[in-house]
Amino acid sequence: MSEADPIHAPLTRDQRAIYPSLKGKRVLVTGGGSGIGAGMVEGFVRQGARVTFFDIADEDSAALVESLADAETAPVFARVDLTDLATLQAAIAEHGPFDILINNAASDDRHTIEQVTPAYWDDRIAVNLRHLFFAAQAVIPGMKAAGGGVIVNLGSISWHLALEELTLYQTCKAGIEGLTRSLARELGPDNIRSVCIVPGNVRTPRQLKWYTPEGEAEIVKAQCLKGRLVPDDIAAMALFLASDDARLVTGHEYFVDAGWR
Repeated sequence: MSEADPIHAPLTRDQRAIYPSLKGKRVLVTGGGSGIGAGMVEGFVRQGARVTFFDIADEDSAALVESLADAETAPVFARVDLTDLATLQAAIAEHGPFDILINNAASDDRHTIEQVTPAYWDDRIAVNLRHLFFAAQAVIPGMKAAGGGVIVNLGSISWHLALEELTLYQTCKAGIEGLTRSLARELGPDNIRSVCIVPGNVRTPRQLKWYTPEGEAEIVKAQCLKGRLVPDDIAAMALFLASDDARLVTGHEYFVDAGWR
């Protein structure tokens, strides 16, 4: 079945689910300027949420804000380097409090084991894992004061498949699933939920750097469903998990990978 088949075509805006409980919610998306993060920003904005997103990609972020200028509440972009924890937490204090945190930002740079130095190890941990904990730490007081909240962490199918040349990225993504469960246990008494989305291979400009058309065809062949994942597919799961429809959903990971396992 081809990608063009209507069964696997992405939904139009008018076909997407609306969650009334998300309207007016204060949402923070890290790495929201492009790719999956931009899909998250658009998805929550279209729900009527008040969205702030952090990124260092100025041009992409400005274009995203402009594209959503017709929304009831346009998103707010703040340039924040997530590896600078003091700046990250100060920005959360400035723009918060938040009801929903989407811990999305990451970078899947390729490398061999032999290329890893202690400095590169520390850099990859900072880019792909460390900021998720400290962003959560910073939003938790506001969530507690509000009587609850939701933390959505982004994992990856990569470590479940043991893909090549991604050892540090996969180490971080495996750790995110552990972090998700720990936060769920620690924060459950405060009505704060913690969940993890595990995307498959999502068609974004960055991913197209790594795959030829033949490579994409191999990925689709390995999936149970033969459509091509796009950011809206991941955002759809995030919207449900962040909504009150998922009020008793916490502590687990949810795959959106078209069965690529």
